Amino acid sequence: INMHQGNRTTVSGFLLLGLSNQAEQQKVLFVLFLGMYLVTVVGNGLIILAIGLDSYLHTPMYFFLANLSFADISSVSTSVPKMLMNIQTKTQSISYENCITQMYFSIVFVVIDNFLLGVMAYDRFVAICHPLNYMTIMQPRLCISLAVIPWVLSNAVALIHTLLLLPLLFCDSNTLPHFFCDLAPLLKLSCSDTRINELVLFIAGLSVVTFPFALILFSYICIVRAVLRISSTEGKWKAFSTCGSHLTVVLLFYGTIVGVYFFPSTTHPDGGDKIGAVLFTVVTPMMNPFIYSLRNKDMKGALRKLLSRKIFLPLMPWASDLSP
Repeated sequence: INMHQGNRTTVSGFLLLGLSNQAEQQKVLFVLFLGMYLVTVVGNGLIILAIGLDSYLHTPMYFFLANLSFADISSVSTSVPKMLMNIQTKTQSISYENCITQMYFSIVFVVIDNFLLGVMAYDRFVAICHPLNYMTIMQPRLCISLAVIPWVLSNAVALIHTLLLLPLLFCDSNTLPHFFCDLAPLLKLSCSDTRINELVLFIAGLSVVTFPFALILFSYICIVRAVLRISSTEGKWKAFSTCGSHLTVVLLFYGTIVGVYFFPSTTHPDGGDKIGAVLFTVVTPMMNPFIYSLRNKDMKGALRKLLSRKIFLPLMPWASDLSP
């Protein structure tokens, strides 16, 4: 798996150690992560279908939610399938090119989630603090721009990290103590000087976390002030309930990501990278559909319609004979 370059040996691929090196735990991990992956894909896929098929949900809030669900499916698909394949085939190898590609897209979707959560907070701010002007402000052109900008920025951040990583040399060691090619473990493994990479990682991590979080914080401060002015308890509860799902996802997401990407990789304890990565790349995307469907009456109604025969029978004429 190594190739010579001058008097130095550089790796042409890496070994992913995964979450455990104990053979008896591999089957458990395979079943567990396969289940979480399927739940994530099916749950977020149903949210996208429900929003697309229910005209009542064709609003800015659900448009951004559909984007978040798509990003969650993509995020979990960058790491878990390769991990499952390695467990099933009892191999740990990944080529250098595939590793860099996996790292690139893992950065893309983490950054997208950050910015989309900020955009969704701004949407709730406009809806609650400026309800009469909501449709005037949140016009389709602005909504599309607010959805496209995170994709552009996330690819820019990932490209910067990738271009800085490519010149680095990975000498004799090619073993990554991780279940996918994450940036921080790769920097630890390099035998080159990674101080610039660490600095950029800190600055970029600070930027992509701080700016959306500041927008979320500002939005919710304004939302709380606006809600407190509402005289009726029912009105206050209704206003807060529209933000409950988003706020839950924000706390879950930022509670796991800050310790992994906010600080340089040298500050992470052993195993900290893997635990944090599992939480925000697998657990959080899996929880999002439950959070939004259980706490949102409109979404629950749309999902019931989607899963009812009224939706599927026209697509399957043969099934009409089974209907009562």
